[in-house]
This record gives sequence, C-alpha cells and structure tokens, in this order.
Amino acid sequence: MSAVLSSAPPRAASRPQTLSRAGQLFLAVFVIVVYEGAVRKWLTSAASLPLVGLRDLCAAGLVFYAWRRGYLRQHIRITAAMFAWSLLVFGWGLLQLAAGESSPLIFIIGLRFWLLYTWFAIAAAASMNEADYRAALLTAAWMMIIMAPLAVLQHYSPPGARINAQLDSDDEEGIFVAVVGVVRTTGTFSFTSGYATFMALVAPAVFGLLSARKPRSRHYLFATMVFIAFLTGALVSGSRTAVISSGLMFMAYLLGRLLFSRMQQKPAAAVGVVMALVLVGIFAVFFRDAIDVTQTRFEQASEAEDFWSRVQVILVGEPHVFETVNWLGGGIGFGSNLANFVRTGSSGYFALAESEGGRILLEGGLLGFLYVGLKLIVIAIGLFKSFRLSMKTHSPFPVLVWLTAALAIITWPSSGQLTAHGLLGIIFAFALLLFRFPRLEIFPGRASKT
Repeated sequence: MSAVLSSAPPRAASRPQTLSRAGQLFLAVFVIVVYEGAVRKWLTSAASLPLVGLRDLCAAGLVFYAWRRGYLRQHIRITAAMFAWSLLVFGWGLLQLAAGESSPLIFIIGLRFWLLYTWFAIAAAASMNEADYRAALLTAAWMMIIMAPLAVLQHYSPPGARINAQLDSDDEEGIFVAVVGVVRTTGTFSFTSGYATFMALVAPAVFGLLSARKPRSRHYLFATMVFIAFLTGALVSGSRTAVISSGLMFMAYLLGRLLFSRMQQKPAAAVGVVMALVLVGIFAVFFRDAIDVTQTRFEQASEAEDFWSRVQVILVGEPHVFETVNWLGGGIGFGSNLANFVRTGSSGYFALAESEGGRILLEGGLLGFLYVGLKLIVIAIGLFKSFRLSMKTHSPFPVLVWLTAALAIITWPSSGQLTAHGLLGIIFAFALLLFRFPRLEIFPGRASKT
C-alpha cells in the first residue's frame, strides 16, 4: 500500500487501471465469503453448499490462472515450498486412509481446508496487479460501510426480529445474545464468529485508509466514513472477540502512526491521532448503551470462565488435546464443520476441538505439530519483514496487515469453519501482496489516471 504518509509524487502512466482476471476471481471469492451467509439465512438455506462450491471453484480457477500464465513460476521459492507441503499433506492423508482413520470424502474435505485457500492466497499474491490490490482494499472498506447500518439495526432489534433470525428457524433460543434482549451482532454472517472475523479482516484497510496520502478532500471524507463505520460496528457487536481485536488494532495504529512517520510529518501524524481519539470519544458517548451491554457481557463471561484460561485454550488448545492426540491423527478435515455436516447432517459444532491448534493436532498428529510449527515460522518472517517495510515506507499499514494475519493464522477457526477459512485466504493474500506493492497508492493522484 502506498507509503501511506509519503509525500512523493505518484508515478503515473505505467500503472494498470483495470482489473485483471486474477483480480476479478479474487473479488468474486471475497464477495461470496462475506455475503453467502446473508443468502443462506434470509433467502434460502439450500444455497449454502452451491455458494461454497462456487467460491471454491473461483479459488481453484485463480490458482489455475496463476499457474497457466506462469505467475507461480515467477515466485518459484514459495511455490516450491508450497508444492512440497502439498505432497506431504496428500501423502499423510493417504496413510490415514490406509490405516482406517479417514474416508475418501473426509480426505477430500481435508485437502480443501489444509491446502486450497493457501494456494489461493499465494496465487492471488503472484498474479494480481496494483489495480486489483487497490480494488480489493476499497471493496473491504465499502463492505464495512454497508455492514455498519445492518449491525446497528440488528443490535437495536429484538432477538426474534426477522433481521436477527434464521430463515428456517423461529427459535429465539438459537440466537446468540450479549445480554437478555440484546443480540450479539452477526451482520451478513450466519454466526457471531463470522462477524468478529470480518471486523478483524477489515481493520488494516480501515486504518490504512486513515493514514494514506489523500490528494482530494473526498478521500478524507471517505476514509472518515469507513473509520466511523468500523467504530460503530465494533461498539454494537456485543462480541468480546470483536471488541478486543478492534481495540488492539486501533492502539497499534495509533502507536504505528507516531512511530513510523517521518520526523517532519510527526506533528501531522499526532493531529491525526488526536482526531481519531476524539471521534472514538464522541461515538463512545453516542453508543453508551451498547458499551454498557458489552461491559455486562464481559462481566458475565468472566463469572462463567476464567479469561486467561480462555486465551490459553485459543492459543494452545484445550487440555484434552494433548491427552488424546496420537502420532497419526484422526484424519485431516475430520474436525471441520463441513465434515460434520457430511457425516451427521449437523454443522453446529466441531467434532475434535474448538480451538484451531487443537483441531489441527488431533486431525494431523505429527503432521499437525509440523503444521503449527510452519505457521509460527511464517508469522515470524512476516512480522519481521513487515516491520522493516513500515520503517522504510513510514507507514503503519504493513505491520497492521501482518498483525492481523498473525492473529488469523493462530486463532481463527480456519481449519474447520467455512467463513473463517475463506477470510483467512483473503487476509493472507493481502499480507503477501504487501511485499509486491509496498508503495501502492490507494488514493492515486490525477496523474495516475492518464
């Protein structure tokens, strides 16, 4: 993204201004992931598998496009590493099949969760151009603007209202609430976790827009609108995850804006930080009742469970994981909600573990331990390189993207939950594209349009 605080004049004529086929496929996946839940819960529940199949087809199409056009070969090291990992996962899955720990259908589902959207992210990062990357970031921003009014409407509507209910169920007991009479916001998603994951995904784009170079006054207006929408969406979420992740990203943005800006630009950065804090204060007063609800939610949750124990489970896994894991694993893909639906007709729970790490270990055994180790290596490399990039571009955006990617890789239920899995592919693509286009102008000047 653009040296978000850079004063360098925009490079002009050579920049592509139209979406490539890769960009079109990427945006198709992005839109389907965010809005498939709305179709499922307000139009027809029968659309679930067709929509998932369509976005998987688009994701696979993007991988094929990147391979066919030679983009993957241009990034041979990461492609070779991913190919080796894919062979290892495929071979381990065959071993689990031979040992009777899995079935052919579960094995295919496992390949989808363990490989497809990682390939999708790598292919997107290899084949998308600057216009594609800019369009994807702006799409995330517009999605946030659209999502905020819906979240407000859901928050202030009773749990049994049509906007909060599933199409095939009028049972209010199945609707998650923050406190009695106030729902935990779901937005366009079927469950609260999807909305919280989405809020985390758009956070880097929101704060990237705030710190971006803005040639025109309408760019300032748009960035402010997106920030207000994000702030509103977090305040009315009723979700501990959404509130904590949004708050941490906001603090990281404030610190990064002051830390990474050039010395002569630090006064302007400080003004921007103060204005952001003022906006937060104003909206905190305006949505005081929503804040009270969230505070009550935290208090009630702390009475039912220890907060730090919950954090430990999310980061490391449930206690039973290390007592029951075996060297071979129970079958890659077995713990996903899609596999549960295939086996039992229900997708309302995870069969092996709720935590991402626990599910991976129980599914893969020794391969699961290797998978977790590889994730930590990727996170360490990404955070290190992003910090250096933020220092070079004088922008907090690279660090914010990789902080979100790190959170996603470790904590999102991406190996089991369809929406989280798709959104992880999106944020990982954003994180990899960052290294190809570290100075992308998200608000290009007049010259770049000629």
